[in-house]
Formats: sequence, structure tokens, C-alpha cells
Amino acid sequence: MQKPLIFTIAAAWDSEASVWSGHCDDIPAAADAPTLDELLSKMSAMALDLLPDNHPGVDPTSVFLQITALRGAEPAAA
Repeated sequence: MQKPLIFTIAAAWDSEASVWSGHCDDIPAAADAPTLDELLSKMSAMALDLLPDNHPGVDPTSVFLQITALRGAEPAAA
């Protein structure tokens, strides 16, 4: 079994567009989505599509994604 290959997606909330914007330079890929789950889904598909060109010989089953998300703090609803 091949050692896991972990790609980190840097995501930030764009309040003007109401979407999460994410990118990963190691894949390389970027996408926007209204939820983190949808962003992860898009980035996962891109990672597997781009894997042979950017990381030849890597087994797709060894690929994992992690998201680092940044969003401004919001006050609690009263």
C-alpha cells in the first residue's frame, strides 16, 4: 500500500459572493462553492483528474484532502 498523499485546500469565505473560495497549489486547482462540502467535492474531482499529470504514479486511493477554512467571527444571535 502506498503512503497517503495529503493535499491541503486553503479556503476563505467571500461574503460579497456568498461562496467559499478554495485553492491548492499542489494539485493545482481552484474552485468556488456555496458550502465547504460542495467545495470539497469539486476539489476532490479536480485532484483525481489532475493527479496523473501532476503526480504520476500516485495511486488515487492514497489521495486525501484536508481543508483549512478561514471565515470572520460573527456575533452570536440574540
